[in-house]
Amino acid sequence: MPKLKIGTLPDDKPVKVTTELPATVHRDLVAYAEVVARENGQRIDPAKLIAPMLARFMATDRGFAKARRTAHYPTAGGGEG
Repeated sequence: MPKLKIGTLPDDKPVKVTTELPATVHRDLVAYAEVVARENGQRIDPAKLIAPMLARFMATDRGFAKARRTAHYPTAGGGEG
């Protein structure tokens, strides 16, 4: 079985965000949650996967990292970048 990019989820204080997803994205999110459950026995609400997926995406986006450095946006830790 392939190694998933999203493993166990950290316990962190959430910020509520409401959004709409295309039906195809939601179906894939549900399928991903099912794969997580099979792979590591951790049943999870598919919506809880959105934050770590977005975080992983932003952490690995080189263009975003460069833009953040050159524009001096705050880092994820809250300090100046």
